[in-house]
Amino acid sequence: MTDRRTELADNLAAVEERIAAACAAVGRERAEVTLIVVTKTYPASDVRILHELGVRQVAENRDQDAAPKAEACADLDLTWHFVGQLQTNKVRSVAQYADFVQSVDRVRLVTALSGAAERTGREIGCLIQVALDAGEGAARGERGGVSPGGIEELAAAVAAAPGLRLGGLMTVAPLAGPYAGRPREAFDRLMEFSSRLRAGHPAANMVSAGMSTDLEEAVAAGATHVRVGTAVLGVRPRLG
Repeated sequence: MTDRRTELADNLAAVEERIAAACAAVGRERAEVTLIVVTKTYPASDVRILHELGVRQVAENRDQDAAPKAEACADLDLTWHFVGQLQTNKVRSVAQYADFVQSVDRVRLVTALSGAAERTGREIGCLIQVALDAGEGAARGERGGVSPGGIEELAAAVAAAPGLRLGGLMTVAPLAGPYAGRPREAFDRLMEFSSRLRAGHPAANMVSAGMSTDLEEAVAAGATHVRVGTAVLGVRPRLG
């Protein structure tokens, strides 16, 4: 446990240095960027160590992993983000622990989340996942997310849904399409969409972009949240 704590502390410090340097490079305050540690595939014991090290925002992408982990860490003051593609049959479970769902990409999911939030008596923050690889004729991207043309309609649906709060936008740097291999340009584009969204929904000011390999580009573009997994937790060793 001591070795793992040292490993996580060192990795976390290195990521903090990267974020601070990225902020300084573009004249941003470090406090403007929130680090979310993506703990997918890692045990609840790691989440507890991260909490001891000061982490308060964690993310998961699979309900079957997240639900038991959130329950095991229910005594900790953590904010849980769900960042994976979410099927409607998992919504009831996710609504029990997720403070934010960052992967909202269709009206049907909004309806399901709203119903689940009302049943649990919780308010769930929602980020609209934008698929920058989706063509104008495509409804969604290959890795989830609504096409840019669908942001406004989906935002209106979230804003009107009981139990939900429109938080802002999220994206994953695309592997295909015009922004493939160009994360800074992709994140700049997301910021343009964020500006338009905030014109009608001023409180929807979260911009979640950037991961272990491209957090600097996200910070430079103006992201408010970065989602970092491997750079903090390392490559998971083989089991068995």
